[in-house]
Parts: sequence; structure tokens; C-alpha cells
Amino acid sequence: MKNSFNTKTEITCGKENYTIFDISKIKGVDKLPYSIKILLENLVRNEDDLTVTKKDIESIIDWHNYATVKEIAYRPARVLMQDFTGVPAVVDLAAMRDAIKKLGKSPNDINPLQPAELVIDHSVQVDNFGSDKAFDLNAKLEYERNSERYKFLKWGQSAFSNFKVVPPDTGIVHQINIEFLARCVFTKNIDGSNYAYPDTVVGTDSHTTMINGIGVLGWGVGGIEAEASMLGQPISMLIPKVVGFKLTGKVSEGITATDLVLNIVEMLRNHGVVGKFVEFYGDGLDNLSLGDRATIANMAPEYGATCGIFPIDKETLDYMKLSNRSEDQINLIKKYSETVGLTRSDCDNAIYSENIELDVSKVLPSIAGPKRPQDRINLKDAKASCRKELKIMDPKNKASEIIIDGENFKINNGDIVIAAITSCTNTSNPGVMVAAGLVAKKARALGLKRKPWVKTSLAPGSMVVTEYLKNSNLLKPMEELGFHNVGYGCATCIGNSGPLIKEISDGIKENNLVAASVLSGNRNFEGRISPLVKANYLASPPLVVAYALAGTMSIDLYKDPLGKDNNGKDVYLKDIWPSNKEIEETLKNSLNADMFLKRYSNI
Repeated sequence: MKNSFNTKTEITCGKENYTIFDISKIKGVDKLPYSIKILLENLVRNEDDLTVTKKDIESIIDWHNYATVKEIAYRPARVLMQDFTGVPAVVDLAAMRDAIKKLGKSPNDINPLQPAELVIDHSVQVDNFGSDKAFDLNAKLEYERNSERYKFLKWGQSAFSNFKVVPPDTGIVHQINIEFLARCVFTKNIDGSNYAYPDTVVGTDSHTTMINGIGVLGWGVGGIEAEASMLGQPISMLIPKVVGFKLTGKVSEGITATDLVLNIVEMLRNHGVVGKFVEFYGDGLDNLSLGDRATIANMAPEYGATCGIFPIDKETLDYMKLSNRSEDQINLIKKYSETVGLTRSDCDNAIYSENIELDVSKVLPSIAGPKRPQDRINLKDAKASCRKELKIMDPKNKASEIIIDGENFKINNGDIVIAAITSCTNTSNPGVMVAAGLVAKKARALGLKRKPWVKTSLAPGSMVVTEYLKNSNLLKPMEELGFHNVGYGCATCIGNSGPLIKEISDGIKENNLVAASVLSGNRNFEGRISPLVKANYLASPPLVVAYALAGTMSIDLYKDPLGKDNNGKDVYLKDIWPSNKEIEETLKNSLNADMFLKRYSNI
């Protein structure tokens, strides 16, 4: 490899010496956005006069004049896959082994050259819900339906080097990536020397961007690009424009990360960021937890960007410690990022292609729907919005009369038939998950119950979620409202919501009702969540619980009661909504590094 810019040097961290390419030595680099610095380091490290030339590196240094014009050859550090889109890649590797064997060569020579990690999370379905047996029953069905695929992947893990598989019923790929797989700073032994460089990733899933929350550059790609990367080939990409998104202030009392991200999605959709990087900066980051950042980064596909990245700072290091990364790794992240200028403070002088700003203190409680994630609705306007949508759909029908467990009910247009706490978008965020548990706890203390026509489910993004909900005594009240663990996987978020209650399904079909769902996911296109559900709304986990109590979208949660308490008194959302202090104290007493150690030690 060449070293035209004289950046190759060494650092010592603990007892180890690492070869690095110190891009801070290059003139003008202090004005580059964080994400462009990562691309620059990637080119400098891989300069070979063939795929990466000195002119390519000069183009990325002068990126403003070459954005959207100049192609570069980018080599991510690793590849991330899930079981639906990842299986074909493993099949191709197996086929290559067969082919090379026929040519008289050793099939064992065919292996990924870059680390490849596959998480099985896309296959579990919510066939069973609302009971302690739901998880085991759904897991059993999952294995029965996918036994051939799972056996093949298990073979692949033992047959290929540089390839690891996280088994079913462990968690969602992006949450496991951020909690366990991500390194922030990657290390590799090359010809006897230890090299350190930024952890970067491409994944066969659009929401790979969630990893941007801890400063790791990553995004979703197609299967061919992922396979090429696994086999050591660079990805050809245009130098991107970078939108600087300045966050200021602090969210108001009662506002969740979901409210914030839905506002950001709306703003960036209106701004136009397709094909661009988005980079978050500003003093507002001081008040965003790592979970909040991950939620915002996760929805980059929904706001249209290639990625939505946050630079490395103290919050990043604190999270790596919380999630039980080794002390040596944390020290290396700190030493490396400070040396090469990849910390948040190093990016204060960055100049962006375009700029946008949000005072997060002005964010209001929000949901989005009924068909697109960018169609944000202030919660106070949700009832009117639902009725407006129903008027547009103009359903000329009447309510359906149904019987559930011997009781008579009527379901009407706008009634909620699915309430799902699902998706790594929100289950990766302990703040909103604890908030959901506290809403459930307060609701149960007052005697509230979910409406019987609502199919409720909890699909945690990792086993750590279950641990801290149990530890905080919040899982039981959630289960009492029907939010039992149905499986560690994508579930309802990707349409694996399973069948509705038969009586409900029949009632919808009988009068062609416009049924609704509320989920803590990232996409809500018509027909995606369930073929029988036409209106789908994205909401924070605590709001999902509240809507399960209400049973309808035709409710003003500010003015209309959710139900009656044990004394027959009306109960409103404000009566069960937790304070920010309650959430913080619960998290402080219930979430710790031992949980991550316990749940990931055998993977």
C-alpha cells in the first residue's frame, strides 16, 4: 500500500501497539464532516494506485467540489446480514466451493475475506400472543417452518471462517449490532502488525443505519454489493453531499425519542436528503442518550438519507462501558478517535453541503400515519386526523357485532386491532421501553385493561430488554395488559404480525371495516402490518400501551378518558404518563453491564 500523504504512524494503547493512518496530519481535514473523515481514512488506508489513487484522495479532501460527481472505491470493515437477505449470499459461497472443487482446488479456500455476521431475526411470527406460553409456541413454530434454512446456516458457521451466525430467538440484527457486534474502532492483524481503523459496515437490511448512533458509518446495500464486500471487493460510490443537522435545546417533559424522530423524519423528507449523508451535531446532543441517537439513526431510510450519523463522544464511550465492552476496547476507541480527529469536538468546525436546525424543546407528542412514516400528526390532532382519513376512504358500512369470551362488542372503523411494541427502532431505547412499562404499571394500579379486540404483543430487540423490564418489576404489569414476549425478532414491524383474533378478522371482513394498528416500528405502509388492517400508525411504546387501553384511534388522548378506575372514575392519559425523572430513576436502578454480559456471553 502507498502512503502519499505520510499519514501512516503508530499509537500505543495499553500494552498494544497499533499501526494507524492519522488523517489529522492532512491539511484542511479539520473542516471535514465526521462522515467524510471516515471515507478519507478509508481511501488513505487502501491507496494502491489501482482502485484508490492519490487523485481519489485529493477528491475526498476537496469533497465539496466533487460531491455527487466523483466515484470512489470504499471498503467497509465488515458485512452484516439477516436471515432473509443473507441466506442467498451464503448459498452463493457454498456454490463457489462446489465449483472450485470441480476445478481440482480445495473448497476450503473459499471464505469471506471481510468479517461477515448474520443474525436470524426475520422469521418469527406472532401466531400466539397474550399468554406466558406465547414465546415458546412461536419459537417452536419458527423452527418447524425454517428448519432447513437454519440447518444450512449452522453448517455455514462451522464451514466458513470469518463468518458468524447469531441464532434465532436472540434479538433483532440492528440491536445486536449496537449492543454486541459493533467495535467503533476495528483492529486487524496484517503481516504481523496490528492495524486500527474506524469500524464501518454495510448490511443487507435498510435499517443497518441504526449503528450510526454510536459513530459507526454503515448503511444498507443489495445482496450483490454485500457479497462483493465479503469477498474483498470495494463498493463503488459517489462522494456524497452531507447535510448538517444541528440539534439544540432539550426535549420537554413527557416527550419521547419517538416524538423527536418523527419530527426529524418529517423535516428531512421535506428538505430532501435522498442519496445524501446526514450528520447530527450541536449542543442538543448533550441531552440525547445513546438509545435516543440509535432511534434517530435507525430511521434514516424513512427520512431518505443514506445514513444519519452521530460522532463519537463521551456518551458513546459510556454506552460501550454499559454494554460490557472490554476496558481495552474502550480505551482504544478513546485514544484512536482523539488521535485522528474523529471525536465530536473535532467536528465543531465542519462545513456541510446543506444545513438544517431543530430546537428539540419545541417537539410535541406525535404519531405518524396512517400510511407513511413522514406523515407526522401532533397527538392532540390524532382524533381529527383519523376521522379525516376515514372520510377520505369513505367506508359505507356499519359496525360489526362480535362476541369475545362470551361478551358482546361492536368494532367500528378506526378501531385498533393490533397494538405492538416492536422493532429495534424503539426497543433498542431503554428510555421509551421503561416508559411503556411505567404506563402499564400505573394503568394496572388503577384497574385499567386493554380492549379485548386488540391483539397486543411485545417483541424485544434483545434479551437485555427483558432483563431490565424484569429487574424494574415492569414486565408483569405489561403482561397483565397482554404485552407478553412473543419472540426476539422483527415480528409485526416487518408484517409478521400473525393472524388476528378470529372473531375480529370475521368482523372486519363482514362489513369491510377500516381497522387500525398502532406499533412502535418504522414503517406503516397499507397492507404491510396485516392484510386486514388499512390504517397503521407509528407511535412510541408508551403510546402503544395507551392506545391498547383505548382500543380506537377515534379518541383525543388529551380530553377523552382511556377507561374507568376501580371506583368508576374516568382515567386520562395524564394520570398514567410517567415523568422524565421516574424514567431516569428506574433506568438507573435496573440497567447494568452484567445484563449484557449474561445475555451475550454464549454467543
